[in-house]
Amino acid sequence: MANGASIACTVAALVGSAAVSAQYGAQNGEWPHHGGDQGSTRYSALSEIDAGGFSRLEVVWRWESADERLGDGIPYESGNFRSTPLVLGDLMYVVTSHGQVASLRPDTGEELWVYDPKSYERSRPTAMPLITRGIEYWTDGEEERIFVATLGKQLVSIDAKSGRVDRRFGEDGIVDLSQDLTSRPFVERDITNGAPPIVVGDSVIVGSKIFDFMLRNNSPPGHIRAYDVRSGKLKWRFHTIPQEGEEFTETWEGDSWKKAGNANAWAPLSADPELGYVYIPTSTPTNDYWGGERHGDNVYAESLVCLDAETGERIWHFQTVHHGIWDYDIASAANLIDVVVEGRLIKAVAQVSKTGFTYVFDRATGEPLWPIEERPVNSATTVPGEKLSKTQPFPTKPPPFDRQGMSGDDLIDFTPELRAEALEATRDYILAPMFPPLIVIGDGGKLATIVMPGAGGGADWPGASIDPDTGLLYVLSQTRPSGMALAEPDPARSDWRYVISRSRPEGLQGLPFFKPPYTRITALDLGTGELAWQVPHGRGPTEHPALKHLELGPLGTLGPREGGLLVTKTLLVTILAKVDESAYFGRTSSDRGRVDGSTLQAYDKTTGELLAEVDVDTHLHGAPMTYLHQGRQYIAVAGGGSGEEKAELVVFARPRD
Repeated sequence: MANGASIACTVAALVGSAAVSAQYGAQNGEWPHHGGDQGSTRYSALSEIDAGGFSRLEVVWRWESADERLGDGIPYESGNFRSTPLVLGDLMYVVTSHGQVASLRPDTGEELWVYDPKSYERSRPTAMPLITRGIEYWTDGEEERIFVATLGKQLVSIDAKSGRVDRRFGEDGIVDLSQDLTSRPFVERDITNGAPPIVVGDSVIVGSKIFDFMLRNNSPPGHIRAYDVRSGKLKWRFHTIPQEGEEFTETWEGDSWKKAGNANAWAPLSADPELGYVYIPTSTPTNDYWGGERHGDNVYAESLVCLDAETGERIWHFQTVHHGIWDYDIASAANLIDVVVEGRLIKAVAQVSKTGFTYVFDRATGEPLWPIEERPVNSATTVPGEKLSKTQPFPTKPPPFDRQGMSGDDLIDFTPELRAEALEATRDYILAPMFPPLIVIGDGGKLATIVMPGAGGGADWPGASIDPDTGLLYVLSQTRPSGMALAEPDPARSDWRYVISRSRPEGLQGLPFFKPPYTRITALDLGTGELAWQVPHGRGPTEHPALKHLELGPLGTLGPREGGLLVTKTLLVTILAKVDESAYFGRTSSDRGRVDGSTLQAYDKTTGELLAEVDVDTHLHGAPMTYLHQGRQYIAVAGGGSGEEKAELVVFARPRD
């Protein structure tokens, strides 16, 4: 177990030096995995699209999702289209929200084949949003396969050339993921899949997405499974909630491991094929906000777990939150990078999280590159039945990439009037440091505890990106505090003693009650563990009537945080939703107004300066990726899929000379 272990080291500065190997990143102009490579760097060495030519980008083709053709043939709608396509050689592969896999020409979008697993014919999943974010490619040099884990709990092996399933895999090409999970009875619709599987050696490894707002304590556990890449036979199952006779059951006091659920991996997985290791980011156990029926640290929840991909043996793990009650899932893939420490090459892994921390380890041993300290936190809870951890892990480096904890100093103070409004709006709330105890609503006359970062704050999907050339880690994060309290549910509908009740300070003329930046891009130097730069992402509510006269600089967007960050040889690329931010905050999601398309943006990798923008009429949602075809570089992003906006893949390139 790696918690508390550290190695004191001086890490050579990487920027401007050759301290990082070029092992990672999508190679040869392809994009063979969801994160570009299995180390989830989201990096490509392509450079044709540079700062000078970015503003000349134009939409060169669009592919309308095959889901749009299903019409009335589907019993439920899916969510926004967020899929990341793959490109290998002269072919592109993309999955729709409903799990249909298509092969396209990467220069024109011409459709070659579509495979429909008909996942929508199975029960509608409870977990939201209903989307499939990616697929995995595998080849042994002769056979080529595309693997997809669908909303319908199907693991499918598809021949990459023909688009037909491999009948030798599972039962006629499909493994039923509702099986092999646990012998405990559970409601099948409460488990689904959204992230791509990952193939390491002969193992196809898959996590799961489990509904985490259960009204009853019957949630399935989020165990990790591996299947043989050719036959589809179950190879191993790793218990993210330890079972009888296994290590760490004592961290689930009162034998709560027998009933506790979730602690699943709904985010993408990463892998080091040379070591043969896979890296699993896990989520909070049920109940997300009240742990009265699962006392103890609850290992392996909210952890980064390193497993042997062939056997499922645990190599090491690190728990980022003990006995979590704040919904601090690790919501993104770990990033792999090689760094030189005192002349010695270290295979490192960095994991960003909703906590605003970046946890960095030797990925072979689990030893932190910088000390991670167990520090005392306020564990004096007033919630009946709750027992909190007295300490939580705090990395000493790198610094947090977003705001942590809340005090009066964090309240908005653009003008004395707004400051007074913020003080009044938060009067009935508890402002607290990081990892605060929650309250039962109304306790002490208070409505809730302000938790910063909130459950939707910090780093979420798709997390961070890596530049292997410089050792910089880039993360897009959002400062979204949550007002959290607990309430007694209707006993006729729930067997929990307490469930979450959310609220937030209102007023302030529709402005946030806390200081900006509201969304930011941060660059961290993984060679030194220091902050390289940080900039607001988006203008924010600078045109609000209460702020317009102040002529403020960028405050960071209040709109949805979309996509993530693509790193190329010359640029940092991301997307920004176009919304009316002057009256955005404080409204419900249904009345915030329509997102009026998106902007594709390019930033300077070394300074964070915004270099160029390209507007597009589609609301983009997916993570940008890039590829080269016949000497021309393209950038592709998924978008649409919500309301009346059609789901489509949008592809950009510079005009031909």
